[in-house]
Amino acid sequence: MASNAAETLIGAAVLAVAGGFLVYAANTADVNVSGDGYSLVAKFRKAEGLTVGGDVRIAGVKIGTISEMSLDTDTYQATVALSIRQSVPIPDDSSAKITSASLLGDSYIAIDPGGSEYMLAEGDEIDFTQSSISIGDLIGKFIQGSGGE
Repeated sequence: MASNAAETLIGAAVLAVAGGFLVYAANTADVNVSGDGYSLVAKFRKAEGLTVGGDVRIAGVKIGTISEMSLDTDTYQATVALSIRQSVPIPDDSSAKITSASLLGDSYIAIDPGGSEYMLAEGDEIDFTQSSISIGDLIGKFIQGSGGE
């Protein structure tokens, strides 16, 4: 009888610790379950390294997530849908670029706010974009360009 009580207490402790880890992970990941944001669109020539659920940041602070990625078959550009926190207005002359967190890290979209007094609204497109830079392409250009003639 004593071993059953001990096993029950140990099981309860394990469940409590697991629940604590889940709460910590949700807070650390900045999971937004309320869905109180607005959508913007940005089109990039290359969207290497981006994933659905990736960060959208201003000045290094997460203000939203990448909600969808698709290919525009007319222009062959990557169309990226962004979900931005409602409390963060973005000027309509802002630019978006794909940036890496580190040399080998995940990529995210960095928004550079413009100076306009007019803000982007639901469904608007960010007109000024800069695609990702491929490290492999840069190394290839360096090797090809260093042939001494």
